[in-house]
Amino acid sequence: MQDNPARATIASLAREAGVAASTVSRALKGDPRISPAMRDRITALAQAAGYTPNALARTLVGGRSQLIGLVLGPIENPIYAEMMQAVVAEAARRELRVLLLHVGRGPIEDSTAAALLQYKMDGCLITSAELSSRAASVCAANGVPVVMVNRVPRLHASAVACDNRAGCEELAAHLLEGGHRRFAIVTGNPDSSNNQDRAEGFARCLRAAGLPEPLLVPGGASHAAGYAAGSRLAALPPDTRPDAVFAVSDILAMGVIDALRAAGLRVPEDVSVAGFDGIAIAAGPPYRLTTVAQPLAPMVARGLDLLVADISGARVPDDVISLRGTLMLRGSTRNFI
Repeated sequence: MQDNPARATIASLAREAGVAASTVSRALKGDPRISPAMRDRITALAQAAGYTPNALARTLVGGRSQLIGLVLGPIENPIYAEMMQAVVAEAARRELRVLLLHVGRGPIEDSTAAALLQYKMDGCLITSAELSSRAASVCAANGVPVVMVNRVPRLHASAVACDNRAGCEELAAHLLEGGHRRFAIVTGNPDSSNNQDRAEGFARCLRAAGLPEPLLVPGGASHAAGYAAGSRLAALPPDTRPDAVFAVSDILAMGVIDALRAAGLRVPEDVSVAGFDGIAIAAGPPYRLTTVAQPLAPMVARGLDLLVADISGARVPDDVISLRGTLMLRGSTRNFI
């Protein structure tokens, strides 16, 4: 059996080129102190040998791994898959690499915080999970910066989030202008600051218009939870059934629509339904969902700005940045048929 060829290294390239290892290193970095001819020669040798820099070695020398951790919420909600794509794309543009640490509901386990240290990660982005107190203290004590994206922090961290209240106020005003007067809100996880802000922003606009408090229907974070909420609404007598339903996430709104239609109700002719997030799957048939779209790419970019600044030591205080969402008017609400 043939042995696997040895991996090309700075030392092996230096031997082949007949120069010092430091000359090879500088040439591959484009150092102008190395002549163009020598740089071209060493670059060609490196390409022919399939040389790639040793990330671990660079970490040991420079103290930075260029590796960031990513913590996601429950992946059955498409918003997290879309956010993961945005993080990976933006990180690659900055020559950073992403290690997926946690996916799912509930707080980050302390073992996740330990992984931040074991893998020498420079920092961590958290998109929708609560840091346990222990995890937060481990990160803080070891100088691992944490930035929340799509969530306002309750513990040690900076954050970039959508302006949930403002977006929901704009959405409520749009429905009021369309003549809707009986409202329901399908709520999400009660521990989520996003869900709380969205429900409150929507209800505040209704109060300002002199309307009674909207009906609150417990939801969750999945299509099934939205379907269950929609079934409860469909079972109400016609004279008390809401003529407009706001679900605090698109995935909930999709479940509500499916339940209402299964019960023989028309959307939007009988009941208008709107959501929040702007996930791609809700934009086209069969949902054509009116929603507030989060600015995912700008949120991720600003989050990485904060994280990179913290990693470099350029930023001291924690920051909370709020970006405006975009109201997307589609066919699930009656005033946009």
